[in-house]
Amino acid sequence: MIFAINEINKNPHMLSNIKLGYKIYDNCGTMDILRAALTLLSGLNRQLREDTCTETVQAILGHSGSSPTIAFAQVVGRFQIPVISHFATCACLSNRKEYPTFFRTIPSDYYQSRALAKLVKHFGWSWVGALAVDNEYGFNGIAAFIQAAKEYGVCIEYSEAFSSSDPPKRLQRIIEIIKQSTSKVIMAFMSHREIKLLATELYTHSITGLQWIGSDAWITDHSLTDSEGHKILVGSLGFTSPKAKISGLEEYLKQLYPSQFPDSQFVREFWEEVFNCSLNRTVNTQKQPCSGHESLQNIESQFTDVSELRFTDNVYKSVYAVAHALDMLIKCDNDQLSFSNGSCIDPKHIKPWQVLQYLNTVNFTTKEGERVYFNKNGDTPARYELVNLQFTIRGTMEGRTIGIFDASLPERNQFVMNNIPVVWGNGLTEVPVSVCSEMCLPGTHKVLQKGKPVCCYDCIPCPEGEISNVTDSIHCAKCPPEYWSNKQRDACIPKEVEFLAYDEILGLVLVLFSLLGVFLTMVTTLVFYCHRETPVVRANNSDKEEKKMLYKIK
Repeated sequence: MIFAINEINKNPHMLSNIKLGYKIYDNCGTMDILRAALTLLSGLNRQLREDTCTETVQAILGHSGSSPTIAFAQVVGRFQIPVISHFATCACLSNRKEYPTFFRTIPSDYYQSRALAKLVKHFGWSWVGALAVDNEYGFNGIAAFIQAAKEYGVCIEYSEAFSSSDPPKRLQRIIEIIKQSTSKVIMAFMSHREIKLLATELYTHSITGLQWIGSDAWITDHSLTDSEGHKILVGSLGFTSPKAKISGLEEYLKQLYPSQFPDSQFVREFWEEVFNCSLNRTVNTQKQPCSGHESLQNIESQFTDVSELRFTDNVYKSVYAVAHALDMLIKCDNDQLSFSNGSCIDPKHIKPWQVLQYLNTVNFTTKEGERVYFNKNGDTPARYELVNLQFTIRGTMEGRTIGIFDASLPERNQFVMNNIPVVWGNGLTEVPVSVCSEMCLPGTHKVLQKGKPVCCYDCIPCPEGEISNVTDSIHCAKCPPEYWSNKQRDACIPKEVEFLAYDEILGLVLVLFSLLGVFLTMVTTLVFYCHRETPVVRANNSDKEEKKMLYKIK
């Protein structure tokens, strides 16, 4: 943030004759964040000259977490002060009625959740478990994922939530649920703290063979290798902000010294750890004292590594968004947003609500070529990289980009995989399978299991005379009257005309009965003929009876 502000202040084409100032507060809990926000609102604890600065802050950048942001964004919104976050992704923050002054340079979890559901559908996983952190970020994110998953025909076996501050028994209960479940894919919408706790417990219980799907809060976190069970997470998939480049940042970071930030505990601890020395000479330590002028030029650290900037770029864009809004406001660039009698604003009397109106219309391109603007909800366009956690030669894990998701494109073109090989969970070389029931082949139909989701069913063979010729058929179709089903019950075939043979038992029996009938008829005819003159035979019209017998013999 300081780098971006210094860069803007040195730019002669932006905010001419005006310099940006800043006040940075540590985020040590929600109450401290609220206290800092109220301090900024009231103008208390000001350390700058009143004749050179505006009376109130023009914008607040941060916080990185959704829950703290929700807490203070509602309060700040009542004072019409813009709040821009680089990492608060909760979809709830897009509610303009609740958070009228909130903006962010990271996409809403609404898009991430739909992208994750589409990822699950892409690999044919129809039976998954869902875990979330016990706060607004987790609840809203996993709820959006479950809703999108149902639209794609994916079933959720279980949905649980926990927090790193919960009692151990709550985590143990989740471990038991995972152990007894049949799904092999788990969606984890949580922070790096919860996923490290979970991975360690799973490692302790020797639970492996799982494919993890991660949210952007942990999928590229460098501290994952600190957990004992981090190997369980190798092969995880998840979406995160695209890699970015900020030219000049590396040189700036390597020219920093503790004397530039005397009140920063982070800089002091970082310096002492990197150079294995102590800046506090009044404390007796075994470390040699630091001069404070050691050079970072040849130091390799994750804090000076700018090869994989993701969320850092969002901070950079946040600062520039405010700067562009102020620049347009001072230059009266937008005729539609003219204020009192159409005159330009005196820079010393700028009000936050005026900056807010111009932030809604900000549309600029960074020096790296990235376009930045906000929609009506204060959100930026959703574009993600699909990363796959893989081991490096150093024994650490890194997220390797294997695809992209762009919500601004037509739905069929939003998700694209590249040709980089994917590392799967548990060392598998093929795509894992996670279904409640295997697909029903042609010749069978699905019958839902009682009390189970629609993804759980039995495959029942079609009855005689009925067929199914597609996979996962819901019902069997009857064959036409002149057709019959084949043995596989997947096709109707014409009925065959069959004749009885004399060498078959049934044919032989019918012939014998026919011969017996002829013999009895002949005997009866002979009896009638021999006694044709008797009164009994004559009374029965013997001529006609004899003719009938002859006809029967024929």
